[in-house]
Amino acid sequence: MTDLPQAPSSGFFAGRKVSRGESPASIANIANIVTVVRILLAPLFIWMLLADDGQYGVVRYLAAALFVFAIVTDTVDGHLARGRNLVTPLGIILDPIADKILIGGAIVALSILGELPWWITVAVLVREFGITIFRFAVLSKVIIPASRGGKLKTVVQAVAIALFLVAPWTFLGAWAGWLSWVVMGGAIALTLYTGFEYLWQARRHSKLPNARS
Repeated sequence: MTDLPQAPSSGFFAGRKVSRGESPASIANIANIVTVVRILLAPLFIWMLLADDGQYGVVRYLAAALFVFAIVTDTVDGHLARGRNLVTPLGIILDPIADKILIGGAIVALSILGELPWWITVAVLVREFGITIFRFAVLSKVIIPASRGGKLKTVVQAVAIALFLVAPWTFLGAWAGWLSWVVMGGAIALTLYTGFEYLWQARRHSKLPNARS
C-alpha cells in the first residue's frame, strides 16, 4: 500500500512523520473523535443562535457557552494528538475543517441576524474555504498542516465571535461593543494576511528543487 504523502519536516509546510518502527496511529482515535464532535456541535450552535433571533435571551447564552466549549475542544484534540502520538493524515485535514465549519457558521449566523456586515463574512469565507480547497487540490503531493499564523488567526477569530455573542452581558457596558469590533478587526487582518502568506509560501515551496511535480 502506498504511504500517504507527508509534509516536509521543516519550514512553513512542516508536518510530523512517523518514525521507523513506530506504528501509525489509528484513524478512530480519541483526538479525531473530539474533532468530529466539534463538527457535530456546529449545527446545534448555529440553530440555537438563530433561534434566539437577536433577543439575547437564555438560548443566546447557551449558544455562546456551546461555542466556547466547542472552541476549547480544538485545544484538547491538539494536545491529545501530539501528547499521545495520535497525529494522523485524517486529523490534519479534519481539524482545520472543523474550525472553519464552526467559525464560518458563526459569522454567517451573525450576519443573518444583522450583527455583522456581510462583506466581512464573505471575505472570511472566501479566504477560509479557498485555502481548504487548495489543500485538497495538492493532497496527492503533500499534506499541509495549519501554520502557526493560521492557528493564531483562528484563536483571534474565536475571541472576536465570543465577544459578539456575549458583549451585551459584560460588565464593560458600551465598551464591550468597541472591544468586539477592535478584536474583529484584528481577526480580519490576520485572516487576509495569513491567506496571502499561505499562497506565497505554497508558490515558493513548489519551486524548490525537491518539490514534486
